[in-house]
Amino acid sequence: MNLMGESAREAARTLALASSEEKNKALHMMADAIRKHETAIINANQKDMNSAKQKELPAAFLDRLSLDAKRIEAIACGIDAIAQLPDPVGTILAETKRPNQLTITRVSVPIGVIGVIYESRPNVTADAAALCLKSGNAVILRGGSESFHSAKAIMTALHEGIKQTSLPINVIQMLPGTDRALVDEMLKMDKYIDVIIPRGGMKLIETISSQTRIPLFKHLAGICHTYIHEAADKDMARKIVLNAKMRRTGICGATEILLIDKAAVLSHLPDILSDLIQSGCEIRGDNEVLKLNPAIKQASDQDYDTEFLDAIIAVKIVQDITQAITHIAKHGTQHTDAIITEDEAAAERFLKEVDSAIVMHNTSTQFADGGEFGMGAEMGIATGKLHARGPVGVSQLTTFKYVIHGKGQIRP
Repeated sequence: MNLMGESAREAARTLALASSEEKNKALHMMADAIRKHETAIINANQKDMNSAKQKELPAAFLDRLSLDAKRIEAIACGIDAIAQLPDPVGTILAETKRPNQLTITRVSVPIGVIGVIYESRPNVTADAAALCLKSGNAVILRGGSESFHSAKAIMTALHEGIKQTSLPINVIQMLPGTDRALVDEMLKMDKYIDVIIPRGGMKLIETISSQTRIPLFKHLAGICHTYIHEAADKDMARKIVLNAKMRRTGICGATEILLIDKAAVLSHLPDILSDLIQSGCEIRGDNEVLKLNPAIKQASDQDYDTEFLDAIIAVKIVQDITQAITHIAKHGTQHTDAIITEDEAAAERFLKEVDSAIVMHNTSTQFADGGEFGMGAEMGIATGKLHARGPVGVSQLTTFKYVIHGKGQIRP
C-alpha cells in the first residue's frame, strides 16, 4: 500500500505538468480501449451479477451493478466528453497588482492524489479515472466487492489506453483485492492521499469519516424532494413526478419524497398516484393520502427520512410552501430538491430558502447529474459546503495556488 501511495504521488507530479493535448489523447485512448474490451467487460460483469443474484440482492442494486453494450458505450462516450472539456488546470482565477507593483495571481492546480471508495457502480471506475486524469490528479480506486470483476476489467482497458501515451500508468491505480484490511490501510495514507471521495450509502460514509484523518468530499444520502405547489401545472406535475421517481429508481437524484399543497390534492394528486402505481411504484402516504387510493400503504415517520433507491415513494400533504420548506429542512439531506409551480414568486422563494446543493424549478430531480450539467461525468454530488458542492466534476477536483511576480521589492 505504501508503494502504491508513493507511485501515485510520483505519477501526480508528472501528470500535473502534462499538457492538455497529452491528457486528452490519453482519455480518447482510454475510451477506445473500453469499446475494444466490451466483451471482456460484459463477461466480467456477468460474474458479479451471478454472485449478486445468488446473494438475493435487491433489484435496485442489480440495476446499478449491471453493464450491457449500451452502458459500456455510455462509459466510453463519457470519457470522450471529458476530453472535450476545457482544461481546468492553469486557469487564472484572479489577478491583482499591488501599490508596490507586486503582481499576485491565483492559478488553478491539481489537488494531487485522490482516493475514491465506491460501492456497486462499476462505471464509477472509468468516470473517476477520467475526471482525475483530466484535472491532473492521480487516483487510487477501491470499488465494492460486488463489482470487483467488472471494475478490474474496466481498469485493464483504461491501462491499455494510457500505455499508448507518454503518461505514467500509475496515474490510475486500483486496490488489488476485496479484503477490508486494504481499505483500512488506505484510510491511514494521509501521507500520500490528499482527499478521499466516498460514493455510497450513509453507512459507508459514516465509517470512512470515523476512521480517517484525510479530508473527504462527502456525498450524503439523496433524500430528494419534489414539491407540488398549489399553482403547479397539472400535466407538467404529472409528467415530472413520474420521471423523477421512476426513470431510474436506484440513482441518488431519484425523488424519494413527494410533497403537495393541500389546495392541489384533489386536482393533481389522484392522477399522479395512478401513474406511479401503474408503473410499479409502491406508495406510502399520510392519513389524507390513504383516502385517495386503496393501493396506498400507511407511511411511517421513518419513511420520510429514507433513501429508498427503489420503486417506493413517500407522499405527504402540506399546508403551504412554508410547511414544505420546513419539512425539507428537517428531513432532507441537502442533495436535490424541486418545486413545481407556475407562481414565479413561490419558485423564487423556494430556490432561495431551500439549503440544498441543487435546487430546481419545474424539472425532474433526475437531472442531478454531472453529465447533465455539461461536466461529462461526475464523482458524485457533494452535499457538504467546503470546497466542492453539487456535482463534482473536473473543476471541483482542482485547488489553487498564488503566484507572485516582483521586481526586487522588499517588505518594509
